[in-house]
Amino acid sequence: MTTRNARAGIHIATTIVVLAMCAVARGGAYTWQLPRGFPEPAVPADNPMNEAKVALGARLFADPRLSVTGQFSCQSCHVPERAFTDGRARSRGATGESVALNAPTLLNVAYNASFGWNDADVHSLEQQMRGPLFNEHPPELGLSGRETLVERELSADPQMASAFEAAFPGERPAVSMDNVIRAIAAYERTLIGGESAFDRYVFGGDHGALDAAQKRGMDLFFSPRAGCSTCHGGINFAGPWVDRDQPAAKAVFADTGTGKSVRVPTLRNLSATAPYMHDGRFATLGSVLEQYERLASDPAADPRLRRAPLTTAELADLRSFLLSLDQPH
Repeated sequence: MTTRNARAGIHIATTIVVLAMCAVARGGAYTWQLPRGFPEPAVPADNPMNEAKVALGARLFADPRLSVTGQFSCQSCHVPERAFTDGRARSRGATGESVALNAPTLLNVAYNASFGWNDADVHSLEQQMRGPLFNEHPPELGLSGRETLVERELSADPQMASAFEAAFPGERPAVSMDNVIRAIAAYERTLIGGESAFDRYVFGGDHGALDAAQKRGMDLFFSPRAGCSTCHGGINFAGPWVDRDQPAAKAVFADTGTGKSVRVPTLRNLSATAPYMHDGRFATLGSVLEQYERLASDPAADPRLRRAPLTTAELADLRSFLLSLDQPH
């Protein structure tokens, strides 16, 4: 990661942690801290938000007791300083084995229509989390068959037991693997990042937020000529999204040249989330754009990706616009 990208990641992490934890001391219902223009996320009826639950989820997210080795956590693959990615082409699980996929950013994951890279039928963070917790081939956190041991260990920690009771009042026992999942999911829903130059331009009316190249790139991005917004539309530049008023949507999947359709990811915070694509095969944004230029003229490519080639100047403008989707640093 370059110095510029590292600074961007650190700023993103600091901002998100402050927003997620700003009201931890207060009890009761959760108060959303949303960037201007961002809708309130959808929340499952069986996992309502509260401040204590979010605070507990933040602790559990970084707790190595939630791994077979006691040395790994959710945060090992979703590092706040890297916009909740890990900088690897393919992530490694608790035992050191590589998994098949790149760790996607968790920023704005609350708006995802589906989760993971491959399965369109995973529609909640609670459902998705069972994968990394209990997958065995290869193991990620490696907790399959160890649920009772983890519950006992967390229950024996007085501070953690108290935190579960505050987060899940009236539940007995409060410490359970289901509640571990609910708490982490609640925390992840608060990881919302905005206030990029694009957001300030669109939602804040700051016409100086984008420079001339970024404005040309924006026009190109949303034009039929480039066609980027066909897949990368919406509040998170990842296609249709869900929120409180629209709790269900159909995610966009596309084949980016591997012969396999995968979920279209967000384009926000690209400076902090390399390497790119579901398999991490491209180290730079320039390499990604070159790949789409190849697919544009490939008769076997996904039809949505085929188009006339872009000029060198257009590609430079498009890259400038994509970087305007970074949070400020």
